[in-house]
Amino acid sequence: MKNNGNRMLGALSQSRLYRDYERAFIRGTGLPLALHAPEMLNMIHFARGKENPFCALMARTNTSCAQCYALQQKLEKEAQLRPKTLKCFAGLCETAVPVRVGDKLIAFLHTGHILLHHPDTSRFNSIAKTLLKWGTDVDLKKIEEAYFNTRVLPRQQYEALIKLLTTFAQHLALCADQLTLQSSQAEPEAVARARDYVSRHYRETFSLPDVARVVNMSANYFSEKFKETTGLNFIEFVARTRVEKARNLLQNPNLRISEIAFEIGFQSLSQFNRTFKRITGRSPSDYRGQFARA
Repeated sequence: MKNNGNRMLGALSQSRLYRDYERAFIRGTGLPLALHAPEMLNMIHFARGKENPFCALMARTNTSCAQCYALQQKLEKEAQLRPKTLKCFAGLCETAVPVRVGDKLIAFLHTGHILLHHPDTSRFNSIAKTLLKWGTDVDLKKIEEAYFNTRVLPRQQYEALIKLLTTFAQHLALCADQLTLQSSQAEPEAVARARDYVSRHYRETFSLPDVARVVNMSANYFSEKFKETTGLNFIEFVARTRVEKARNLLQNPNLRISEIAFEIGFQSLSQFNRTFKRITGRSPSDYRGQFARA
């Protein structure tokens, strides 16, 4: 599952959707943005020219760099389910927004390096004392200049930007699921034929052995090859295909949820509800409700 998550993250980070949004977010807000995997092994660095000059100077010193890394690790532990903002020793905000596909955390959107209050001499003197206490070898004049040039945002504006990122994270999660179903990787012809079969017959009742016979493979070999290529076992792939169809149908208020369940191939409403919630993280009625509120 970890390899599948890595594939989804790689596809997302290279997608036009993310690159266009990243560019628009940075230009529109002046804030940096990074998309990265959970359980990071190194400190997060934003693109050159997009990072805060104060943070860039801090990153050059061992002690303060370690402090920043510890903050980022704590931030991610507290942002597993919802966005979280923490402040570093100098009062700069960092925010992580989780990207979740169903119950799986696949990535974080990371931004921040801003102040929610105007810098002043008293606060900088406290920062300087901390750096000296750590024995940090820095040019305090450059640090002071960078600190006083740090971007300042009103709290309400920053919170609104985080809500915007949260909405985008949900959009990315939907895109990640589709990328899993529509993998662009080179794949064996039999797997491609099986995926095509599922896309055309998802309303019908069929089993893995049924599809294995269609593509002229033994059931065991087909099962192994399918998971190796797509990162999903065959049953999960079928379930996700049907849930993707359900997402579109749920936007039609004239269709009952029970109608949708049977239309897309589920044998019972309870099975549909369980599967939909497991994959998307919410019930079909909750998912439909977001369109009614829009």
